Amino acid sequence: MVAERGISRRALLIALGIAGATAIPAGAQGPAPGNGYAMPTLAFDDPATQRRLGALYSSALRSVSGANTIGADRSVYDRAGLLSYPPGTVVRAGGGYPAPQRWTRDAAVNAWSGVSLLAPDVGRNTLWSVVDRVRDGFVVQQDNQWWDQIVWVLAAYHHYLVTGDRDFLTRAHDTSARTLAARRAQHFNPSFGLFEGPGFMNDGISGYPSPPASTSVHSSFVLDHPHADQLMCLSTNCLYYGAHQALAAMSESLGHPVRAASFRSDAERLRTAIDRHLWRADAGTYGYLVHGEGPLAGRLDTSQEGAGLALAVLLGVADARRAGQLLDSTHWQPYGIVNVWPHFPRFDDRRPGRHNVMVWPMVHGLYGQAAAGAGRTEPFALAVDTLAGLVATSGGFYELYDSVTGAVDGGWQGGASGHAHHFVSQPDQTWSATAYLRLIHDGLFGLTFTDDSLRLNPCLPSTWGPVSLRGLPYRGMTLDVTLSGGGSRVRSCTVDGASGSPVVAAGGRGRRVISVVLAD
Repeated sequence: MVAERGISRRALLIALGIAGATAIPAGAQGPAPGNGYAMPTLAFDDPATQRRLGALYSSALRSVSGANTIGADRSVYDRAGLLSYPPGTVVRAGGGYPAPQRWTRDAAVNAWSGVSLLAPDVGRNTLWSVVDRVRDGFVVQQDNQWWDQIVWVLAAYHHYLVTGDRDFLTRAHDTSARTLAARRAQHFNPSFGLFEGPGFMNDGISGYPSPPASTSVHSSFVLDHPHADQLMCLSTNCLYYGAHQALAAMSESLGHPVRAASFRSDAERLRTAIDRHLWRADAGTYGYLVHGEGPLAGRLDTSQEGAGLALAVLLGVADARRAGQLLDSTHWQPYGIVNVWPHFPRFDDRRPGRHNVMVWPMVHGLYGQAAAGAGRTEPFALAVDTLAGLVATSGGFYELYDSVTGAVDGGWQGGASGHAHHFVSQPDQTWSATAYLRLIHDGLFGLTFTDDSLRLNPCLPSTWGPVSLRGLPYRGMTLDVTLSGGGSRVRSCTVDGASGSPVVAAGGRGRRVISVVLAD
């Protein structure tokens, strides 16, 4: 596979604004909404909040389960031989891209952000659709965007926690371990103790300063620019930290304590290196990247990386004190959290860089969840309301938005005079829809999965009033959850009418009713 969102055939079509005209093959339009999916209902008691936020939840469900769940051509999507028919479907990246869409990052993020919970069979297929069979097992597809591969490990472990599927766990553990070993062998920098590669969301050169961006290179793809492959970025290293912890937990679940201890030890060394090289004590936040080679070798770029900050909190790289500091110091644009702040000199408000000061809902959603997980109701509410406003104004879940005006806009790539391209923001973007699902499930209701239970750690802004989520699937159960009060501290809870903690054991069956009262 060539660059997912770099200068590939796909990117060229997007740049020219014609990708959305690419025909979807007959029969690939996906099932009717609800086919293979649980379709929970979100209901706020306050009518205005319901119109603003509750209706959008239904729209996000329909977007993911409808047109963005497609028939999986075996020759394209089942190279591992692990897809299930039925359902014979996977979740695609979005409606505006050429088919097929066998893209690791999109598949993993969408499974992790809701599909594995709502449609376990589809989530499992989507994860296996980007895995290849090799001589002695399986490996995440080894394409030229290696930094995308590691998020698959996190999504796979989450799929196991949601479903309890032990057969999946065994294969996912081996696939993850083989993938991580390949990345460590090829892209670990022992001098810094960090993994090399571009940032999680930034496969376009617009997401980077100069250098590595070079005016003599007219490609938009980050790796075409000198020394870009040796950058050491916050987001990517946070994902590696999370992947090591996930592999440790998988190993432990499968009865391999020595291997688990080894992965945890590697994770802690990586966390120490992230803190040493990327933490900015003077600013109370993390920097964006360390240059590995070139004229700035060893230097920290102090830009704010939205996905990196979110992942540092969500995956536990930042301890509670540092998480609080970075949440307090994060810069917000008028319409949300952007990929990288501030503008690099070759961009500005009139011509913002595609991966620079632009709002990608998936990044914005990760940050909102991080705020919720830290008990910060105000920035969490702002994240949800901002995304809801962007979608309501644009009429759909688009790929990215202008951070100053809120308009649908694909931003600019390149930067060399005469070689910049203005991109189109594609419609029906799946991970923009799953970003909203993630904000509701993992942010508002605080769904937190373990091997043997589901715990709720909600974050309810007091102005939203009581809210319920009914028909939520969890293993062999269907949950009806109601939140009231406001804040992130559980004041009281009942499960099926009995007082207790907001925890549901994984082995239960049938319908369960949970009521949580929150306080600041």
